[in-house]
Amino acid sequence: MALHHFPPTVNPQEVAEHLADRGYAIVDRVVGPQLLDRLASELEPFVRNSDVGQDQYDGAFTKRTGALIARSPTSRELVMHPLAIATVERFLRHATAVQLLLTQLITIEPGETRQKLHRDQMMFDLYPFPPHYHVQCNTMWAITDFTSENGATHICPGSSGLTDAAAAEIDPIQAEMERGSVLFYEGKVLHGGGANTGTRPRQGVNITYGVGWVRQEENQFLACPTEIARTLDDDLLRMMGYQQGAFSLGYVGDQLDPLAVLRGSNTKAGRIDAYAPHNEVLDAFADEAADHQSN
Repeated sequence: MALHHFPPTVNPQEVAEHLADRGYAIVDRVVGPQLLDRLASELEPFVRNSDVGQDQYDGAFTKRTGALIARSPTSRELVMHPLAIATVERFLRHATAVQLLLTQLITIEPGETRQKLHRDQMMFDLYPFPPHYHVQCNTMWAITDFTSENGATHICPGSSGLTDAAAAEIDPIQAEMERGSVLFYEGKVLHGGGANTGTRPRQGVNITYGVGWVRQEENQFLACPTEIARTLDDDLLRMMGYQQGAFSLGYVGDQLDPLAVLRGSNTKAGRIDAYAPHNEVLDAFADEAADHQSN
Protein backbone atom coordinates (compact mmCIF):
# COMPACT_ATOMS: atom_id res chain seq x y z
CA MET A 1 0.00 0.00 0.00
CA ALA A 2 1.30 3.46 -0.92
CA LEU A 3 0.59 6.93 0.41
CA HIS A 4 -1.32 9.44 -1.71
CA HIS A 5 0.72 11.86 -3.85
CA PHE A 6 -0.34 15.21 -5.30
CA PRO A 7 1.08 16.84 -8.46
CA PRO A 8 3.12 20.05 -8.08
CA THR A 9 0.18 22.07 -9.44
CA VAL A 10 -2.08 21.11 -6.52
CA ASN A 11 -4.13 23.80 -4.80
CA PRO A 12 -2.87 24.38 -1.23
CA GLN A 13 -6.44 23.99 0.04
CA GLU A 14 -6.45 20.36 -1.17
CA VAL A 15 -3.19 19.72 0.65
CA ALA A 16 -4.53 21.27 3.87
CA GLU A 17 -7.73 19.21 3.66
CA HIS A 18 -5.81 15.97 3.13
CA LEU A 19 -3.59 16.89 6.09
CA ALA A 20 -6.65 17.40 8.27
CA ASP A 21 -8.17 14.10 7.14
CA ARG A 22 -5.16 11.76 6.98
CA GLY A 23 -2.40 13.58 8.87
CA TYR A 24 -0.03 13.87 5.90
CA ALA A 25 0.23 14.91 2.25
CA ILE A 26 2.98 14.39 -0.33
CA VAL A 27 3.48 16.81 -3.22
CA ASP A 28 5.82 15.62 -5.96
CA ARG A 29 8.67 17.51 -7.65
CA VAL A 30 7.98 20.92 -6.14
CA VAL A 31 11.53 22.29 -6.50
CA GLY A 32 14.21 21.59 -9.06
CA PRO A 33 17.69 20.03 -8.84
CA GLN A 34 19.53 23.35 -9.16
CA LEU A 35 18.05 24.64 -5.92
CA LEU A 36 18.75 21.35 -4.16
CA ASP A 37 22.36 21.24 -5.37
CA ARG A 38 22.89 24.80 -4.19
CA LEU A 39 21.43 24.06 -0.78
CA ALA A 40 23.49 20.88 -0.37
CA SER A 41 26.66 22.76 -1.28
CA GLU A 42 25.96 25.53 1.24
CA LEU A 43 25.30 23.07 4.07
CA GLU A 44 27.94 20.41 3.33
CA PRO A 45 30.63 21.84 5.67
CA PHE A 46 28.09 22.18 8.49
CA VAL A 47 26.85 18.60 7.97
CA ARG A 48 30.43 17.37 8.08
CA ASN A 49 30.88 18.96 11.51
CA SER A 50 27.50 17.90 12.93
CA ASP A 51 27.37 15.21 15.62
CA VAL A 52 25.22 12.10 15.39
CA GLY A 53 22.31 11.68 17.78
CA GLN A 54 22.46 10.44 21.36
CA ASP A 55 19.09 8.74 21.89
CA GLN A 56 16.34 6.64 20.30
CA TYR A 57 14.79 9.65 18.60
CA ASP A 58 17.92 11.34 17.23
CA GLY A 59 19.62 8.12 16.05
CA ALA A 60 23.17 6.79 16.38
CA PHE A 61 23.83 7.27 12.65
CA THR A 62 21.77 10.40 12.05
CA LYS A 63 23.03 13.98 11.88
CA ARG A 64 20.75 16.97 12.48
CA THR A 65 22.10 20.25 11.19
CA GLY A 66 20.15 23.32 12.28
CA ALA A 67 20.28 27.13 12.05
CA LEU A 68 19.56 26.86 8.33
CA ILE A 69 18.41 30.44 7.81
CA ALA A 70 21.77 31.78 8.93
CA ARG A 71 23.83 29.07 7.26
CA SER A 72 22.06 28.64 3.92
CA PRO A 73 20.49 31.47 1.90
CA THR A 74 18.84 28.83 -0.29
CA SER A 75 17.03 27.32 2.70
CA ARG A 76 15.12 30.59 3.05
CA GLU A 77 13.44 29.81 -0.27
CA LEU A 78 12.09 26.57 1.19
CA VAL A 79 10.97 28.23 4.42
CA MET A 80 8.94 30.79 2.47
CA HIS A 81 7.97 28.60 -0.49
CA PRO A 82 4.49 29.72 -1.66
CA LEU A 83 3.02 26.20 -1.55
CA ALA A 84 4.31 25.60 1.98
CA ILE A 85 3.16 28.96 3.33
CA ALA A 86 -0.27 28.76 1.70
CA THR A 87 -0.82 25.24 3.03
CA VAL A 88 0.38 26.08 6.54
CA GLU A 89 -1.74 29.24 6.72
CA ARG A 90 -4.81 27.24 5.79
CA PHE A 91 -4.13 24.29 8.05
CA LEU A 92 -3.41 26.54 11.05
CA ARG A 93 -5.96 29.21 10.23
CA HIS A 94 -7.55 28.85 13.68
CA ALA A 95 -4.52 30.72 15.09
CA THR A 96 -3.96 34.47 15.06
CA ALA A 97 -0.45 34.04 13.63
CA VAL A 98 1.87 31.27 12.50
CA GLN A 99 5.60 31.11 13.06
CA LEU A 100 8.65 29.04 12.28
CA LEU A 101 9.38 26.39 14.90
CA LEU A 102 12.36 24.53 13.47
CA THR A 103 14.81 24.31 10.56
CA GLN A 104 17.17 21.37 10.18
CA LEU A 105 18.78 19.16 7.59
CA ILE A 106 18.42 15.51 8.63
CA THR A 107 21.07 13.16 7.27
CA ILE A 108 20.36 9.45 7.86
CA GLU A 109 23.56 7.52 7.27
CA PRO A 110 23.78 3.86 6.20
CA GLY A 111 23.43 1.58 9.21
CA GLU A 112 20.79 3.67 10.95
CA THR A 113 17.92 1.71 12.48
CA ARG A 114 14.25 2.61 12.34
CA GLN A 115 13.24 5.51 14.57
CA LYS A 116 10.62 4.96 17.26
CA LEU A 117 7.19 6.11 16.12
CA HIS A 118 6.11 9.31 17.84
CA ARG A 119 3.94 12.43 17.61
CA ASP A 120 5.88 15.67 17.28
CA GLN A 121 3.51 17.69 19.47
CA MET A 122 4.87 15.78 22.46
CA MET A 123 7.61 18.44 22.65
CA PHE A 124 5.06 20.84 24.19
CA ASP A 125 5.56 19.21 27.58
CA LEU A 126 3.23 16.36 26.56
CA TYR A 127 0.29 18.74 26.78
CA PRO A 128 -2.94 16.96 25.72
CA PHE A 129 -4.15 19.25 22.97
CA PRO A 130 -7.79 18.59 22.00
CA PRO A 131 -8.20 16.30 18.97
CA HIS A 132 -9.49 19.16 16.83
CA TYR A 133 -6.70 21.62 17.73
CA HIS A 134 -3.56 21.41 15.63
CA VAL A 135 -0.56 23.22 17.04
CA GLN A 136 1.92 22.62 14.21
CA CYS A 137 2.39 21.74 10.55
CA ASN A 138 5.64 20.12 9.41
CA THR A 139 7.40 19.75 6.09
CA MET A 140 10.13 17.36 4.98
CA TRP A 141 11.78 18.34 1.70
CA ALA A 142 13.51 15.47 -0.10
CA ILE A 143 17.07 16.56 -0.88
CA THR A 144 17.79 13.01 -2.04
CA ASP A 145 15.25 10.44 -3.21
CA PHE A 146 13.37 8.93 -0.26
CA THR A 147 13.18 5.14 -0.67
CA SER A 148 12.27 2.16 1.47
CA GLU A 149 15.94 1.20 1.43
CA ASN A 150 17.49 4.50 2.50
CA GLY A 151 15.12 5.38 5.35
CA ALA A 152 12.03 7.11 3.95
CA THR A 153 9.81 8.44 6.74
CA HIS A 154 7.17 6.05 8.14
CA ILE A 155 3.66 7.51 8.44
CA CYS A 156 0.62 6.00 10.16
CA PRO A 157 -2.18 7.65 8.15
CA GLY A 158 -5.29 8.48 10.12
CA SER A 159 -3.59 8.05 13.50
CA SER A 160 -3.96 11.67 14.57
CA GLY A 161 -7.28 11.40 16.37
CA LEU A 162 -6.63 7.98 17.91
CA THR A 163 -5.24 6.91 21.25
CA ASP A 164 -1.74 5.46 21.20
CA ALA A 165 -3.16 1.97 21.64
CA ALA A 166 -5.57 2.35 18.72
CA ALA A 167 -2.96 4.05 16.54
CA ALA A 168 -0.57 1.15 17.14
CA GLU A 169 -2.96 -1.03 15.14
CA ILE A 170 -2.24 1.02 11.99
CA ASP A 171 0.54 -0.31 9.81
CA PRO A 172 3.03 2.48 9.03
CA ILE A 173 3.69 3.23 5.37
CA GLN A 174 6.91 4.74 4.11
CA ALA A 175 6.71 8.12 2.39
CA GLU A 176 8.74 7.27 -0.67
CA MET A 177 9.21 10.31 -2.91
CA GLU A 178 11.47 11.75 -5.54
CA ARG A 179 14.12 14.33 -4.91
CA GLY A 180 12.53 17.80 -4.79
CA SER A 181 9.21 16.55 -3.40
CA VAL A 182 7.80 17.59 -0.04
CA LEU A 183 6.03 15.64 2.69
CA PHE A 184 3.58 17.61 4.84
CA TYR A 185 2.62 16.06 8.18
CA GLU A 186 1.02 17.46 11.32
CA GLY A 187 1.99 17.18 14.97
CA LYS A 188 -0.53 14.50 15.99
CA VAL A 189 0.23 11.86 13.37
CA LEU A 190 2.41 8.90 14.36
CA HIS A 191 5.57 8.83 12.27
CA GLY A 192 9.29 8.09 12.39
CA GLY A 193 12.40 7.91 10.26
CA GLY A 194 13.16 4.67 8.48
CA ALA A 195 16.17 2.38 8.68
CA ASN A 196 18.90 3.04 6.11
CA THR A 197 19.92 -0.35 4.78
CA GLY A 198 21.49 1.14 1.66
CA THR A 199 24.93 2.51 0.89
CA ARG A 200 24.20 6.25 0.58
CA PRO A 201 22.83 8.84 3.03
CA ARG A 202 19.23 9.99 2.94
CA GLN A 203 18.88 13.75 3.32
CA GLY A 204 15.79 15.83 3.97
CA VAL A 205 15.20 19.38 5.12
CA ASN A 206 12.75 19.46 8.01
CA ILE A 207 10.98 22.83 8.35
CA THR A 208 8.29 23.02 11.01
CA TYR A 209 5.67 25.75 11.49
CA GLY A 210 3.37 26.31 14.42
CA VAL A 211 0.76 28.58 15.91
CA GLY A 212 2.16 31.90 17.05
CA TRP A 213 1.59 31.50 20.78
CA VAL A 214 3.84 28.49 21.50
CA ARG A 215 7.57 28.47 22.19
CA GLN A 216 9.73 27.68 19.18
CA GLU A 217 11.60 24.37 19.15
CA GLU A 218 14.64 26.08 17.60
CA ASN A 219 15.29 29.55 19.00
CA GLN A 220 15.35 31.60 15.80
CA PHE A 221 16.57 34.78 17.52
CA LEU A 222 19.83 33.09 18.56
CA ALA A 223 20.12 30.62 15.66
CA CYS A 224 20.18 33.57 13.25
CA PRO A 225 22.49 36.37 14.46
CA THR A 226 21.06 39.87 14.49
CA GLU A 227 23.49 41.11 11.84
CA ILE A 228 22.14 38.47 9.43
CA ALA A 229 18.53 38.96 10.48
CA ARG A 230 18.70 42.65 9.56
CA THR A 231 19.54 41.67 5.96
CA LEU A 232 16.42 39.50 5.57
CA ASP A 233 13.06 40.57 4.18
CA ASP A 234 10.14 41.41 6.46
CA ASP A 235 7.96 38.40 5.56
CA LEU A 236 10.71 35.94 6.48
CA LEU A 237 11.47 37.84 9.69
CA ARG A 238 7.82 37.75 10.75
CA MET A 239 7.76 34.01 10.13
CA MET A 240 10.90 33.68 12.28
CA GLY A 241 9.03 35.31 15.15
CA TYR A 242 9.58 39.04 14.71
CA GLN A 243 5.86 39.64 15.16
CA GLN A 244 3.24 39.36 17.85
CA GLY A 245 2.21 35.74 18.16
CA ALA A 246 -1.24 36.66 19.41
CA PHE A 247 -2.81 39.54 21.27
CA SER A 248 -0.19 41.02 23.64
CA LEU A 249 2.32 38.22 23.00
CA GLY A 250 5.84 39.07 21.89
CA TYR A 251 6.01 42.86 21.99
CA VAL A 252 9.21 44.59 23.08
CA GLY A 253 9.59 47.01 25.99
CA ASP A 254 6.87 49.67 25.92
CA GLN A 255 4.64 47.55 23.65
CA LEU A 256 6.82 48.08 20.59
CA ASP A 257 6.62 46.01 17.42
CA PRO A 258 9.51 43.49 17.40
CA LEU A 259 10.19 43.88 13.68
CA ALA A 260 10.33 47.66 14.06
CA VAL A 261 12.77 47.32 16.95
CA LEU A 262 15.02 45.10 14.82
CA ARG A 263 14.92 47.78 12.11
CA GLY A 264 15.80 50.50 14.63
CA SER A 265 12.47 52.25 15.14
CA ASN A 266 10.03 52.55 18.04
CA THR A 267 6.75 51.79 16.28
CA LYS A 268 4.04 50.51 18.58
CA ALA A 269 2.84 46.92 18.20
CA GLY A 270 -0.28 46.65 16.06
CA ARG A 271 -3.81 45.85 17.13
CA ILE A 272 -4.94 42.26 17.23
CA ASP A 273 -6.77 42.49 13.89
CA ALA A 274 -3.52 43.46 12.19
CA TYR A 275 -2.17 39.98 12.94
CA ALA A 276 -5.21 37.79 12.39
CA PRO A 277 -5.12 35.78 9.13
CA HIS A 278 -7.49 37.03 6.46
CA ASN A 279 -8.99 35.16 3.54
CA GLU A 280 -7.57 37.58 0.98
CA VAL A 281 -4.05 36.93 2.29
CA LEU A 282 -4.52 33.19 2.01
CA ASP A 283 -5.96 33.53 -1.48
CA ALA A 284 -2.95 35.60 -2.54
CA PHE A 285 -0.62 32.84 -1.30
CA ALA A 286 -2.65 30.23 -3.20
CA ASP A 287 -2.45 32.25 -6.43
CA GLU A 288 1.29 32.72 -5.99
CA ALA A 289 1.76 29.01 -5.33
CA ALA A 290 -0.18 28.10 -8.49
CA ASP A 291 1.83 30.56 -10.59
CA HIS A 292 5.08 29.24 -9.12
CA GLN A 293 4.25 25.64 -9.98
CA SER A 294 3.12 26.41 -13.53
CA ASN A 295 6.40 28.18 -14.42
